[in-house]
Amino acid sequence: MDRPGRGVKPPRTLIGEPARLLVTGVGGAPGLDLALTLLKLGHEVIGTDSNPLAPGLLTPGIIARTIHRADNPLFAADLMELVHDVEPDGLVCCVENELPQLVRMRHHLSRAGVRTWLPDQSTAALAGDKHAFYQAMLRGRVPTPSTWLPEQIDEIPEGVDLVVKPRLGQGSKNVYFCRTREQARVLCQLVPEPIVQQRIEGREFSADCLVDRSGHASVVLRRRLYVQAGMSMVAVTIKDAEAVKRVREAIASIRATGPVDVQGFIIEGADPRVVITEINSRLAAGFLLSEEAGAAIVEQMVNGLLGRPIEHDRLTYRPDTYLTKYVAVMSTEPRTGSDQA
Repeated sequence: MDRPGRGVKPPRTLIGEPARLLVTGVGGAPGLDLALTLLKLGHEVIGTDSNPLAPGLLTPGIIARTIHRADNPLFAADLMELVHDVEPDGLVCCVENELPQLVRMRHHLSRAGVRTWLPDQSTAALAGDKHAFYQAMLRGRVPTPSTWLPEQIDEIPEGVDLVVKPRLGQGSKNVYFCRTREQARVLCQLVPEPIVQQRIEGREFSADCLVDRSGHASVVLRRRLYVQAGMSMVAVTIKDAEAVKRVREAIASIRATGPVDVQGFIIEGADPRVVITEINSRLAAGFLLSEEAGAAIVEQMVNGLLGRPIEHDRLTYRPDTYLTKYVAVMSTEPRTGSDQA
């Protein structure tokens, strides 16, 4: 079947109609798992990554394309060239540092006939900057760890366990724990663009959320039982009304929309009992657990992406469902030339 000309594709709005979807970052767990789930739902998937060795580019069924990294000046032109070549119906971002670029490009993508479901520029900035996020949580009266810039270290109370991490980082890279202001001061010299946070101890959780364009959020809670390199490897779904309330307050405080990952801690016997630590404007690496527990997150995300109504009754879930992830062999084929790292 011939596809319509560039930028004039009619929108796909029929429930259940397969779409051609571009998924970025198929070298990481969120992007690869999303691409595989979309394939199972009958959609056509174009998977992109800046690394030609990314596992998603080796996966049967995925149309593989490499593009420049988001911090490369050629990223925008590279992506638009790809869009005009493959003509996707929609684009889903699974890479944190691509968001600011994609938000700026949304009108160009729309003119090319590509639907997106991205946060606005201020929301992307608040989610990506841990100090700005802390200030947004304070304004929204959402419990969150106390956070200081390096020049504010002398203001930290004595006896507070601390975490030094990149202000703009993600995952567990360059994250260090310490007990004194003096140790934090030294670590701030090692960490790029550092912040210092109060260390929180408790039951760590993530919330897989889908926020429709009216601001209503469906929330699936899962407790992170084993975390490796910032990614939840073993988790279980839980129910907790107070945590859901705090998650929704945090989402509203930065006006997030679309797929959202919220992280925090439940600290029994403490006040506040639930503390929110982070929001990511994308699917989390452990979203497959929410799917297994009955929440049709990917199906409903595609509905929202393509302008269809979100069926929140399809986003309910069962507690006490477990998920364990593991590393798998994708390919044992020999590689030559530029393919060799």
